[in-house]
Amino acid sequence: MSSIQLGHPWPLGAALTARGVNFSLVAPSASRVELLLFARGSSPEPFRIIPLDLRHRSGDHWHVEVEGIGAGTCYGYRVYGPLHPGGHGFNPSKVLLDPCARAISGWDVYRRGDAIGAIPNTAACLKGVVTERDHFDFVAAPRPRHSWQTTVIYELHVGGLSRGQGSPVAPERQGSLLGVIDCLPYLRSLGVTALELLPVMAFDPQDAPHGRQNYWGYSPLSWMAPHQGYLVGDDPLAGRQQVRQLVTACHQAGIEVLLDVVYNHTSEGNQAGPTLSWRGLADRLYYHQNSRGDYLDVTGCGNTIAANRPLARRLLLESMRCWALELGIDGFRFDLGIALSRGEELAPLDKPPLFEEIEADPELSDLKLVSEPWDCGGLYRLNDFPARRMGTWNGRFRDDVRRFWKGDDNGSWLMAQRLSGSPDLYGGKPATAGRSITFITAHDGFTLADLVSYDRKHNLANGEDNRDGDNHNNSWNHGVEGPCSDPDVNALRNRQIRNLLTTLLLAPGVPMLLMGDEVRRSQGGNNNTWCQNNPLGWMHWRPDEDDRSLRRFVTRLVRLRRRLDGLLNPEIPHADAPPSRPGERDLIWREWHGVKLLQPDWGSWSHSLAWSLHDLRHGPLLWCGMNAYYQPMTFQLPEAAGGWQLVIDTGQAEGDGLAERPSAWGASEAPLRGRSLMLLLSPHLIEATGG
Repeated sequence: MSSIQLGHPWPLGAALTARGVNFSLVAPSASRVELLLFARGSSPEPFRIIPLDLRHRSGDHWHVEVEGIGAGTCYGYRVYGPLHPGGHGFNPSKVLLDPCARAISGWDVYRRGDAIGAIPNTAACLKGVVTERDHFDFVAAPRPRHSWQTTVIYELHVGGLSRGQGSPVAPERQGSLLGVIDCLPYLRSLGVTALELLPVMAFDPQDAPHGRQNYWGYSPLSWMAPHQGYLVGDDPLAGRQQVRQLVTACHQAGIEVLLDVVYNHTSEGNQAGPTLSWRGLADRLYYHQNSRGDYLDVTGCGNTIAANRPLARRLLLESMRCWALELGIDGFRFDLGIALSRGEELAPLDKPPLFEEIEADPELSDLKLVSEPWDCGGLYRLNDFPARRMGTWNGRFRDDVRRFWKGDDNGSWLMAQRLSGSPDLYGGKPATAGRSITFITAHDGFTLADLVSYDRKHNLANGEDNRDGDNHNNSWNHGVEGPCSDPDVNALRNRQIRNLLTTLLLAPGVPMLLMGDEVRRSQGGNNNTWCQNNPLGWMHWRPDEDDRSLRRFVTRLVRLRRRLDGLLNPEIPHADAPPSRPGERDLIWREWHGVKLLQPDWGSWSHSLAWSLHDLRHGPLLWCGMNAYYQPMTFQLPEAAGGWQLVIDTGQAEGDGLAERPSAWGASEAPLRGRSLMLLLSPHLIEATGG
């Protein structure tokens, strides 16, 4: 029998030693701990139980070194201690998953329901698996390190990207991390610089209504282990290497990898939920609760992680370091990240200790960090988000751009704000580089094709009588709900898609595209496909000619933005007036127009807007007209040296709306079709940017 040593409190989790494996677990209020060793993930009982007494305790940590075992060992814990107010907390009938386990097995026998109540779940539990902790090889695949100024994000679902009829990925790799590698030529051809992956940390597919599965993954079981459902093969030890393979391939293709991380809550739900890991180890430590033991919920998922507490913070930081240093990930997008800024009794903190520690860690200093600035408790902090290095999703950009092109009143002034970097939202000044993540669509909501095809959500397939999903989408079906055979309606929808995408890519900020929007992927009007692992949630791989035309448009649009990034997304925001001092000769300024030069119409009734960029040496460099009115309008043009070159006209009846090469525009006016956009560039600018 293997020899037992006292072990060490660090590192957390299971770590290989020269003699075997060191186990360390945080359980501050526990009175006794048992380490259970299993022969395999499906074993109904442990082959060995190792009791840990107080000699194996250092402060809040329980630890032991077991000789003669190694990588691949399956294990779990039983933890004993008093019940907390409300009658929940320690439950030694449950086998607990190590929060620091870097791999998980037992998926074939796991039953979520067995983790509720007092009946033992030993035969149906998940087990941690001992793995290596090697660091990523940044010499072979260094981080691309794109600046925020040049970044274009593509949000995707790992399980859905490589699935769907016509997928170029071999069947055995579809729905996997390795399947994303096979899609890289397609993604690279679009010109995106970063992939934002919906949750790939292990989550509970069983956390869903009966007959459905949790598909998106916002139900974390672990913050360290890759999700088994995204691996090729059944070997849990292969997971970390498959993540590394994906990251390596992305880095070598010049693409960064960002993870959507769910640190704000866990899969354990409220006090009536299953005891899987955190609850059975340190219930009062990890979860915000009141004096009666009721869970405080600002996440909409039953619990809220107390990230203000040192031991909880340590676990989150360990997770970030695991994925960034060991697996090579380039950044994180924090789901409901502002919830992590709450202190005791959910009070918002201006200096959240978690964010301070992230920003003070030199090994995390080169990561891209993004957060949602809202939570389900009503907290919304955009300009005053309490982290200096963290960008935030600009939901107002999404809403205001949608409303403008939909033709709502009071749209022109707000559109001008979004095109200026949203100074009205950022304390009177445009958002600095990397601070504002701009988007029109994201995973939670309509796809772009559905945004212009449905007035209301159609979520009956989710099994909640259409109650789930947002009811306020600022969408418009353009006359017919859903698919349509009317060529005029379809032409208008296609034009509106181009209007929305062009606005996104011309505006300052860090633009994010949603998987499949470039080929008009539809979810049939479902705006909350969190439980739809089927064609509703998969990529569209059988495009028709209109889909291919849009993809060409998007590819050229991203290329155009890359050429003009210093102009469209400047590090120093453009001025609002010509320079007044000799030292400002290189200054670029913006002018606003209506149908007449320098006469923008900011009235509530206005549905049109034009703007131009200028410098003293060359005069007008760029002019863009936006007509969201249903009737055509003719705009005066500023006089450009050498005339103008037409780059984009979404109102064109033929072609993609963005030609491969610009064409001369000699007129002094620009007639814009109803609900269309036009972009003109000066010959100097085209020559200077290699157009």
